[in-house]
Amino acid sequence: MTTAHYTGSCQCGAVRFEADLDLAGAVTCNCSRCERLGLTLVFTGSEGFTLLAGAGGQTEYRFATNTIRHLFCPTCGVESFALGTMPDGTETVAVNANCLDGVDPRALAATHYDGASR
Repeated sequence: MTTAHYTGSCQCGAVRFEADLDLAGAVTCNCSRCERLGLTLVFTGSEGFTLLAGAGGQTEYRFATNTIRHLFCPTCGVESFALGTMPDGTETVAVNANCLDGVDPRALAATHYDGASR
């Protein structure tokens, strides 16, 4: 596992963050949301994520089990990250790799998750 420090933002820059991530753990998903948005996700615990700008200003969307807080910028509409809880209760952050500075998410060897069947 190789973790590195990254910065990122939504398109307009109103939401900015930094995170410690292992890009080898990238995931794509075919659930109704991820597939439509073309998300490539990389996960970290809440201690590995810092929101630098946009706190309280994002719009929240939940669907299906209502357990994942999909947060997006109300100005540009980009979902930079989502907040959730693992089955063991650990808080986790799903970072949209498309929002990371200097990272080409299409070059990542992402694992596919079949969210459409769940």
